[in-house]
Amino acid sequence: MLVHSYYEEDPRVRRQAETLVAAGRPVDVFSLRRPGDAAEGTLEGVRITRIDVQRHQGSPIATYLAEYTSFLVRAAFALARAHRRRRYALVQVHTPPDFLAFAALPLRLAGIPLLLDLHEATPEFFRSRWPAASNPLTLGALTVAERLSTAIADRVLSVNQARHERLLALGIPARKLGVVRNGPVLARFDPDDYPRRAFMADGTLRLAYAGALTPLYGLVDVIDAIAILAAGRPDLAVELHLYGRGDSEDELLRRAGERGIAEHVVLHGRIALDAVAASLAGCDIALSPIRRNRFSEISLSTKVFEGAIMEKPVVAADLPAARAEFDAEMLAWYAPDDPADLARAILRVVDDPAWRTAVAGGAAARARELSWDGEAPRYLALVEELARDRVSS
Repeated sequence: MLVHSYYEEDPRVRRQAETLVAAGRPVDVFSLRRPGDAAEGTLEGVRITRIDVQRHQGSPIATYLAEYTSFLVRAAFALARAHRRRRYALVQVHTPPDFLAFAALPLRLAGIPLLLDLHEATPEFFRSRWPAASNPLTLGALTVAERLSTAIADRVLSVNQARHERLLALGIPARKLGVVRNGPVLARFDPDDYPRRAFMADGTLRLAYAGALTPLYGLVDVIDAIAILAAGRPDLAVELHLYGRGDSEDELLRRAGERGIAEHVVLHGRIALDAVAASLAGCDIALSPIRRNRFSEISLSTKVFEGAIMEKPVVAADLPAARAEFDAEMLAWYAPDDPADLARAILRVVDDPAWRTAVAGGAAARARELSWDGEAPRYLALVEELARDRVSS
């Protein structure tokens, strides 16, 4: 597997790699290398080769492009060298960037199957992340990269049905496409493994968000919603706990100070993947905010799954991909980009205990149906189909 991320922090890649190892398939992952990490290591039976490239989150586009290119070239050489010793049965490339698929091209030309896992719809993601730079030339180049990458792959995976239908509309043959959802591993998100917190047990409403702190996720709207609650319900003690990092950290702190609620916001920084469940267990409401744009309308955040499986009421942006998986009475929906409606949704959870219990229970049951435990057999079957008649050492 090739992935332009820190393997330890990438839940989708870890789920897949650990599933393959548990099924008896050796897995090597080529990933980014965090400062202080060893060049090679093993985690849960997965062998990791860390390429000496780091992320530059929040940097200019040119820096991202240089980072991506450096990783592609180094990963291609590392993969080719390793293949001479290991004789891989299959190469799986996780995107973005889409053109990382070309790091596997030498093995693909030698007859090794290539599975392309599209974590994002890159042109739409770019448009949402860098709107000022989204000109026809840039978007055209991203579209070409996407088409070429899917063309050289044997099979292409999407994370949900909306993304799958987008690829079909682009003319990619249905026989090449598949969907593997992003549901969490049930054993990693088991509410019975943690002390159960009664709702607002200490008199404080604890809101939790675990994920990237970037403009896409509309966390400024969350800050504004808390300010609305503080003004309209001064008797309601509220805390917002943010677990993650990103280029919005300074803006969020500044906004909280401007709105007079700095003491209500706690930034914990990025936490280990295995600690996310514990952070949700200690909250009262799990948040899944996101702004409305072309990208988010075909996206379903894992934050919905994780909060629901931990049996917490989830306040979620009302967007098509989420509605396609969760019924109307399973989540506390709010209109994206509307802090007042977000505050309303939070208050409904607080003020209606019977509804709160029903919502959390329905969402938990649905999230278990969509968990990785149900997706894993289909993923394994696909890998075995592609790697048939090949033996990895």
